[in-house]
Amino acid sequence: MGRYIDDILQPGEKVLYSTNAHWIFYWPAIVAWLVAIAFFILSRLVVADTPTLLCLALAAIAAVAALYKMLTAWFHRWTTETDVTNLRVVHKTGFIKRRTFEMSLDKVESVDVNQSILGRLLNYGNVTILGVGEGKETISTIASPLAFRNFITAR
Repeated sequence: MGRYIDDILQPGEKVLYSTNAHWIFYWPAIVAWLVAIAFFILSRLVVADTPTLLCLALAAIAAVAALYKMLTAWFHRWTTETDVTNLRVVHKTGFIKRRTFEMSLDKVESVDVNQSILGRLLNYGNVTILGVGEGKETISTIASPLAFRNFITAR
């Protein structure tokens, strides 16, 4: 399966910048894996049978939750594309149920970037694009939001 942007490029249009959902989407999975490892280690430190089995069961539950969170985060990142071409901004999410947003660069009125402190440290944030007569669209938790904004506003 190819990239969405490659399928919709018009003659003479070229991709200037591409970004994706930030890796912070993996954070819940990372925490769940750490909890699973902690319960597994705790099960090896406990001598009695009942607490050992309880810790192993909790470790297995945390591992299943971590695996689920990891796969959903990967799938979200895999099915999300955000690109700037020389003619427009394109954002696509979804696999079976696809949602796309496209706006001509000529219609972009302003581009706002919202970043938390952690977002500034890890270089992710939300970008809101306001279009002339086209409404407003917010793209959440993308990597390198300032570079993305600069490619939209620089002409």
